[in-house]
Amino acid sequence: MADLSQQEWASQLENDSNAVIIDVRTQEEVNEGYIPNAIHLDIYKGQEFIDAIEKLDPYKSYYVYCRSGARSGQACSIMNQLGFEKAYNLMGGFSNWNGPSTK
Repeated sequence: MADLSQQEWASQLENDSNAVIIDVRTQEEVNEGYIPNAIHLDIYKGQEFIDAIEKLDPYKSYYVYCRSGARSGQACSIMNQLGFEKAYNLMGGFSNWNGPSTK
């Protein structure tokens, strides 16, 4: 797992043709705004979250965020344990995000 600053995350995402954005917040949080094209996988869903992760392509790059960076860090760790080598955590989360969003 790599913790990336807001700028590193956005820059790397923009230049990654294999990028997939994952939002691990709750539905209520997503309803308040999200990064366009993000896949919503609520980390609080437990086994349902893990099952959804296991269906993803392990060769793609995953840019993961939550509200502050804590849950997305956990999600990246879980992804690493499941064999995903390219999971990038957005430090500071959506709360500090200045890029495109539906906010």
